[in-house]
Amino acid sequence: MKITELKNLSNDELIAKEKSLKEELFKLNNQRYTGRVEKPHMFSSIKKDIARIETLLRQTKTTKKEK
Repeated sequence: MKITELKNLSNDELIAKEKSLKEELFKLNNQRYTGRVEKPHMFSSIKKDIARIETLLRQTKTTKKEK
């Protein structure tokens, strides 16, 4: 997911998206430990998407405090 797509979402939508990505990462980790990971490249992309969302949430939080 690109940062421009994420900027168009509201805070509630970003939080929901982050929650679903964390659940997906949890499922992938379970697959890793059972030895059946079909898409190992998804680990890095999901982690990057979570980081992008957290960055946007933090930016909106700091801009609200400054105002």
